[in-house]
Amino acid sequence: MTRLRLAAAVCIAAGALVFASAGGAQASVPGPSAAPEYWFGTWHVPQLWQQGARGQGVTIAEIDTGVTASLPELSGRILRGKDFGADGGDGRTDRDRSDFGHGTAMASIMVAHPGELDITGLAPDAQVLPLAVPLIGTTDHSQNDHVDEAIRYAVNHGAKIISMSLGGTRTPADGLYGCPVAEQQAVYYALSKGAVLFAAAGNKAAGRSGTHDAVEEPGVCLGVISVGATDSNGRLAPFSLRHPYQALSAPGVGIASLGRQAGSAFDGRGTSQATALAAASAALVWSKFPSLTATQLTARLLATTDHHSSSRDPGYGYGIVNPYRAITRSVPTSAPDPIAAAVAPFVARFRAQQHEKPATGSTPPSAPRRQDLGSTPRPVAPNRADADVIRGLGISVAGVVLLVVLLAVAVVRRRRRIEQDVRDLPAPSHDVVDAGGLVWREIGPRGGPPPGDAG
Repeated sequence: MTRLRLAAAVCIAAGALVFASAGGAQASVPGPSAAPEYWFGTWHVPQLWQQGARGQGVTIAEIDTGVTASLPELSGRILRGKDFGADGGDGRTDRDRSDFGHGTAMASIMVAHPGELDITGLAPDAQVLPLAVPLIGTTDHSQNDHVDEAIRYAVNHGAKIISMSLGGTRTPADGLYGCPVAEQQAVYYALSKGAVLFAAAGNKAAGRSGTHDAVEEPGVCLGVISVGATDSNGRLAPFSLRHPYQALSAPGVGIASLGRQAGSAFDGRGTSQATALAAASAALVWSKFPSLTATQLTARLLATTDHHSSSRDPGYGYGIVNPYRAITRSVPTSAPDPIAAAVAPFVARFRAQQHEKPATGSTPPSAPRRQDLGSTPRPVAPNRADADVIRGLGISVAGVVLLVVLLAVAVVRRRRRIEQDVRDLPAPSHDVVDAGGLVWREIGPRGGPPPGDAG
């Protein structure tokens, strides 16, 4: 199987046009004029902050490329984590080869304080636990990306939310849909400890074969909230993969973020960004209602979505996350959480099995992943298209199918590449070519405003 790791990721969107398409009538929001953070207006974020929902007391584990913790906008927000790559470290160095800095970008979307181009995180008082994993496109990639180990590390070090803006594609050759054994077991472990897990649904990339609505894990893992991307009008983004297991969606078009080098910023779109915003939304809700259990938190998020559906839509899931509604609306603590309901029997079995095992003081290592060298990432041609562009038969049936897969899949070959769908900004000031041969374009020159931005 070909394993595609990292970032359902970044393509460049014309932020000014996105804002115009939204009517341009929202109250002042942070971010550069070329890519305003429109969700601040949609979700009345300043009002939520005034009500005490700023993410305080919540740790978000970010499993990604690491975070440049030295950026002033991230000062005090990035904890000492762990780098699972050969070079080791505490996760506070972004290993992305590109100037974009995927892990840094996602952290800035969640917790950045105003600075470069006024880019501001949704949950600025939350803390990020950076867990750098050696993905293709990083300086220390390896055959084993250690994602399962990172999940366990996250919950063992106080993370209540785990954000995974990455994905690995499963192909028909892998048989039934499902999650690699070590990864699924790690998810069960996290759920048994009361954590909530978010993962990117994945992006379609123009010109690439075999990626149309491909199944992505860890998003497909039972108990994980798979997140799709929407635009400023709440329309599902054309690049966002559709899945029968989709759970949620969030803004993922025209998203400004900080680069890994000081003074740089980018404007992009992808289910990576949507995942970061969904995770930060959960942090806002949990900071307002700290006594909620993980199941109650998820139930509240699902009950208050925009574009709400009582069953899973392949694109939107149960709807578009809306932290303002999740915080201000009355939701009974008994509200259903279909994601938890589906996984509960397996978590219970996992707990029983763990109780039966003698304590060893360590977690058995996962099987090494082999890199598929039969194909290489291809550059994606610039996409100039307009940016506006199941539940199963029952929990028991889904559970049986998953169990069969977990018994059948023991070793997974995986390879990560950055999945982009790129478009141009007017008069881009600086081009960055990443490890996959794809082009990112900065919002503006380092240390200055973007083209056309007088501020």
